[in-house]
Amino acid sequence: MSLGFEQAGFDVVAAVEIDPIHCAAHKFNFPNTAVIPHSVAELTGVDIRRAAGLKNEEIDCVFGGAPCQGFSLIGHRVLDDPRNSLVMDFVRLVSELDAKTFVFENVKGLTVGKHRAFLEELVEAFAAKGYDVRLPWRVLNASSYGVPQHRERLILFGSKKGTELPDYPLATTNPADRKRMVPGLPFGPNCEDALEDIPDAERFETLSDIDAVKTSSYKKPSPYAAEMRCLTNDSWHLGYVRNWNPNILTSSARTVHTQISKGRFRSTDQGMVEPISRFFKLAPQGLSNTLRAGTDGARGAFTSPRPIHYNFARCITVREMARLHGFPDWFRFHSTKWHGARQIGNAVPPPLARAVAAKVVEALKLNPKMVSKALELGDAALLYMEMSEAAEQFGVKKPNSRRDKKSGAKKRKQSEIEADRIRLCAVNG
Repeated sequence: MSLGFEQAGFDVVAAVEIDPIHCAAHKFNFPNTAVIPHSVAELTGVDIRRAAGLKNEEIDCVFGGAPCQGFSLIGHRVLDDPRNSLVMDFVRLVSELDAKTFVFENVKGLTVGKHRAFLEELVEAFAAKGYDVRLPWRVLNASSYGVPQHRERLILFGSKKGTELPDYPLATTNPADRKRMVPGLPFGPNCEDALEDIPDAERFETLSDIDAVKTSSYKKPSPYAAEMRCLTNDSWHLGYVRNWNPNILTSSARTVHTQISKGRFRSTDQGMVEPISRFFKLAPQGLSNTLRAGTDGARGAFTSPRPIHYNFARCITVREMARLHGFPDWFRFHSTKWHGARQIGNAVPPPLARAVAAKVVEALKLNPKMVSKALELGDAALLYMEMSEAAEQFGVKKPNSRRDKKSGAKKRKQSEIEADRIRLCAVNG
């Protein structure tokens, strides 16, 4: 969201994030933004203004996505999930900051079944604070805004009563897999457009130990990949140009797969799910499935199920996930696959956020210009911190980040998994 809003012309002056690891990654990518490492439940509008160095300046927009585990269609949909109380803290902070507009982002599950009642209560809560909400609310698919991934997110627009409400952005692309097409629109990028130019991480032995390597072996990029590599004049949109080294392949730590796993990956058809791991295998002319975040340390620290590459018998790297999400190559993530994948899986695709933010700019009748000043990225050490180091960096208590040790689950041998695959093939045959 921060990147999309910046690309639309906003200065993102403050960001609230409770996880110190994510705070560190945000600070690296947005060095001029005040990062506040606390829960919104512990903060006031005054606290945020103080951290951002704001006095009486007007705030054009507050945007965010409250934790949505209680609403997700993937997990249990529990209306009284205590994590959902943070949604009301978002309402409170919008009011305390006296923002002209707000953008609230959440999962599609919030619009389904009993949760619609919660959503209606949310609209009423904003009304009580003096804000109108654009109705009917809509769920937007990132594939309609130039992202090579199917990802649906609920977006709520709001503004102070009596002022112009932002409207929903019209789709700009048709999904590359030709689903839910809008006549007259061009096709958006597919998986091949996003990934084909990236050097194969398996070629670099050093990526077994680190997440970055210097290379000049990029292939000719598609128009989409050229933008991700910042090779075009408008790659930066209205955001700050970053000083970065485009000859370093980052966020590309290799994953060790056994030969048995690689055999299963090879035998899986493109666009299908590998039956044992349940990993989706990308199709070059198709779109990625929704990239997920896995779980945090307090909930078992399970790694997100990264898709299988369409060309290689391996899961995609964090950088390849980032390409499928619309993150440019200068944008960095934590060096570990677990944290890096979480940071992408929890994020709104920047092109979708940019389309949303542009409608806020339009409603506010702003006229942002591209900035000429370039930014230096933050200290790369921020991307290599363990949780305890990141907590110390931001002066907070270390959260529980241990890998799951209470489930009692025993890691199965590959031979056992392969035996299951053979049995499954026999049943399906």
